Amino acid sequence: MSSGTVAVPERVALADLLDRLLATGVVITGEVTLSIAGVDLVYVSLRALIASAATVHPPQEPPP
Repeated sequence: MSSGTVAVPERVALADLLDRLLATGVVITGEVTLSIAGVDLVYVSLRALIASAATVHPPQEPPP
């Protein structure tokens, strides 16, 4: 890229983005802590794997 050109970001359709995410998989993590007066009462941790079934368990060849 020369100094006079500007890179234009690629536009991706939502369907293409979902297809890429399901093909490779994505992990979403989060944590929530509920507290009152500085005392932690409830702690929730979340991990979710979002992928297609074929990505997680690829089809296996039958034995010959």
